[in-house]
Amino acid sequence: MDDIDAVHVSEPGLLVVDITAADDVTAQRALEQLNALWATDRSGRTRRVPGQPGVQCRVYARLDDEPERE
Repeated sequence: MDDIDAVHVSEPGLLVVDITAADDVTAQRALEQLNALWATDRSGRTRRVPGQPGVQCRVYARLDDEPERE
């Protein structure tokens, strides 16, 4: 996967989640669960990396209930 850029996590409550799963179905189910919990970018395209097992995907999310900072 590409490096995580500072812009991706530029403020509290922003997340970058990398998922590695055995197959596309498992990865998509994980993304659905994350979508139910957080505001995500919902792209979640899986890809296979030659020489590595399973599939990978990256999703960007924002925590909905991030506490206020003082």
